[in-house]
Amino acid sequence: MSRRPDPQFVTFDMYGTLTDFPVGAAAEKTIEAISSPGQRDVFRRRFAAYQLDESMGDWRPYDELIARAFERSCRSAGIPFRPADPAAVFDQIPTWGPHPDVPGPLARLAARYPLVILSNAADRHASRNAALLGAPFHAVYTAEQARAYKPRLGAFEFLYAQLGCRPEDTLHVSASPRYDLQSATDLGVRETVYLNRGYEPSAPHCHAYEVTTLAGVVELLGA
Repeated sequence: MSRRPDPQFVTFDMYGTLTDFPVGAAAEKTIEAISSPGQRDVFRRRFAAYQLDESMGDWRPYDELIARAFERSCRSAGIPFRPADPAAVFDQIPTWGPHPDVPGPLARLAARYPLVILSNAADRHASRNAALLGAPFHAVYTAEQARAYKPRLGAFEFLYAQLGCRPEDTLHVSASPRYDLQSATDLGVRETVYLNRGYEPSAPHCHAYEVTTLAGVVELLGA
């Protein structure tokens, strides 16, 4: 990889990118006893889609977003909806820590750049998840603060307003073209990095670089 100009800030998505975020598996486990394998297959696919769909509307608390996506998925799959199920999933979120490849490279990046998180997390969870990542952050911003979930542009506009910088002054890293990289690119971030963890297909029109571990970002920046 060629050496790029130093960004003013290195910004990150957190859930799925830095934090191992098995929300789908946790949701599926809660319905295991009341569903068939075929129903769970439908639920699995719908739950991911409905979380994205719910994030595109007006902001609502993250526990409500999860619950609404869960209920719609149950309805699609013909599974009884029990409000305690999404509540149990939501309560697990602050216990989820980093992907194995994250702590060492993240600490190296933090020694050289101000690191910033923009997450769809709830305020009451974000700092707890960030603390498990093993590196200091300049700031952790949430959809709750922005009153907009990614991929809505307002979430990113909030980020740049808080940092007092232009989008092109940042390098943004995410494992999701759909939630992050398309929006960042649309707003003028040239240095976008797709950390491909296999959740979504590569979308080269949405990112400048593609890596498979966080060490690839260290290599990209020469940190």
